[in-house]
Amino acid sequence: MTFAAMIEKMSPEIYTALKSGVELGRWPNGQALTQEQKEISMEAVLRYEAQSNIPEEERVGYIAPKKKKLATNEEAPVKILGQE
Repeated sequence: MTFAAMIEKMSPEIYTALKSGVELGRWPNGQALTQEQKEISMEAVLRYEAQSNIPEEERVGYIAPKKKKLATNEEAPVKILGQE
């Protein structure tokens, strides 16, 4: 079975266990992951998320975009203290 075929057949429960294992560095039974297991598990998690159309904001490693700053030529509202 190829890696891609394994990802296609992966259940949500296996995905959750792999994701947790990568996050904690341990399998559900408490055994530590080796470096190779971490790398393979992380790749499986990322591929599963892409193939399963998991929303971008819920994916591993998602970083929300920064708020847009005003351009230097735009005027920002000025608040004067003491006036409402």
